[in-house]
Amino acid sequence: MSVVIEFDSVTKHYPLYNPFSGGLKSSLTNLLVYRRQARSERFTALEALSFSIHRGESVAIVGRNGAGKSTILGLIAGVIQPSEGTVRVNERVSPLLELGGGFHPELSGRENVMLNGVLMGLSRYQVQSRIDAILEFAELGDFVDQPIRTYSKGMLARLGFSVITQIQPQLLLIDEVLAVGDDAFRRKCYNLIENFRRQGVTIVFVSHSASEVQHLCDRAIWIDNHRARADGTASDILAKYHKSR
Repeated sequence: MSVVIEFDSVTKHYPLYNPFSGGLKSSLTNLLVYRRQARSERFTALEALSFSIHRGESVAIVGRNGAGKSTILGLIAGVIQPSEGTVRVNERVSPLLELGGGFHPELSGRENVMLNGVLMGLSRYQVQSRIDAILEFAELGDFVDQPIRTYSKGMLARLGFSVITQIQPQLLLIDEVLAVGDDAFRRKCYNLIENFRRQGVTIVFVSHSASEVQHLCDRAIWIDNHRARADGTASDILAKYHKSR
C-alpha cells in the first residue's frame, strides 16, 4: 500500500500573548519588551511527531484534551503549517473538522450545502443535481431554508455529514462530529463511514469514544504530552490508553 500521509519530525508551536497591564504609558514604554515576549513565549502543541498512514487505513488519533489531536488533523488538512519538520499528504482531503466549519452563519442550510459542496470539489451543477439527496440525508425539515446561525450543534453535524454523502472522498478527516445528534442519525453516519472503508477510503478519526474507535478504526495512534506514545491496533492502543487514565 502506498503512503498517503507522512509526518516527519513535526513540531507545532503557537505563540502565547500576555495582555498589557499597567496602563497605556507603561504599555508604550515597554513595547519592545512585549514584542520580545511574544516571540519567545509559546505553547508547543506537537513535538517531533513522526508517523505514516497508508491508503485504505482507518486510523484513530486518541489522547486527552490538549494532547494535540486536532492540531494533527489541521496539519493534514493544510489549514495550519508545521513550525518544524515536514507533513506530506498525497490524496485529496475531505475534512469534517468542526461543527459548522466552512459554513456561513447568515446563509441558509440549502445555500451552505451549495457552498460546502463546491469547497469539497464538486461543481455547482453536481451539487445542484444531488441537493435533494443531500438534504434528505440531513433531515432538517423546514430549517433547511433558515440561516444556520439558528441551528443546534446536532443540526450543524447533520448538514456537514450530508454533503459528504454525495462526494467520493479519497482522504476523510473526522473530528468529534459524531458526538452530537441522536442515535438514529449516528447510525446513518456509521453506515456511511463503513461504506467508505469498504471502498478503500483512507480515514483519520478523532474521538473520545472507545466504542466508536473500536468499531470504525483498524489502527490507533496515542498522542500523550504532544508526542506519539504508542501506535498499533485499535484494541491494543485503547487498552493501554485507558489503563493509564
